Amino acid sequence: MSLVISDLKFTYPKAKEPVLHGLNLSIRQGEIFGLLGPSGCGKSTTQQILMRLLTGYSGDISVFGKPLGQQGRGYYERIGVSFELPTLYLRMTARENLKFFASLYRTPCLDPVEALIRVDLQDAADQRVQDFSKGMKMRLNLCRSFMHNPDLLFLDEPTSGQDPARARMTRDLIVSLKEQGKTVFLTTHNMAEAAEICDRVGFLTKGHVPIIGTPADLMRQYGQSGVEVVARDGRHHAFPTDNLGQNPDFIAALNAGFLSIHSHEASLDD
Repeated sequence: MSLVISDLKFTYPKAKEPVLHGLNLSIRQGEIFGLLGPSGCGKSTTQQILMRLLTGYSGDISVFGKPLGQQGRGYYERIGVSFELPTLYLRMTARENLKFFASLYRTPCLDPVEALIRVDLQDAADQRVQDFSKGMKMRLNLCRSFMHNPDLLFLDEPTSGQDPARARMTRDLIVSLKEQGKTVFLTTHNMAEAAEICDRVGFLTKGHVPIIGTPADLMRQYGQSGVEVVARDGRHHAFPTDNLGQNPDFIAALNAGFLSIHSHEASLDD
């Protein structure tokens, strides 16, 4: 396992209720794990604890086989972080930003232009970041997270502000990082995105994670068993999947002609 969390509890100062209450979670090496849930449920808090930005928690956390509290500064050589709100120097160019952040690591880093090519920002390498759109800033932020070749990446809403084509590129990049053996801990509100790229997802609610599984298994488990036929006249007809091939109404609907057939499945939104 890359990361194991046991009975994690955390309460913000002056808060009446804990944000995290008995959270248990394990993430395997080389998988993309999505932590899902509504705003304010503790997703970012969990990541910030794992990044060692928040202290004062109780419970046990092990990363790379070692307690989090015993990790030295070398820990930051092995993790990459892409925050939901980009943390960049606006008066510097994209190239200058990446050169500066590369100088903070002991390990070799990607050449800035090579990193920018991976997120389709090479043409903006010498443009000041203050002139970037939000989506461009998010892609540059993502460059920061992987340029030093980390083993574990924390990505918070990585496609926020991006158009569909750029979001697709970002998802492909995340999958390619997994294929390189890296572990990705992803938080997102985009359920379709999580269903597409995550190996497993967990739903955070009331301070803990009661449901974990693969997106496909969860959607089958909580979906309805049925088939919908859209007739040529636009009317929708629903049929149970049991003995579907012997259902005379279903066969009649097919013989009458149809526009489409869909199985009923729950989405991660459901």
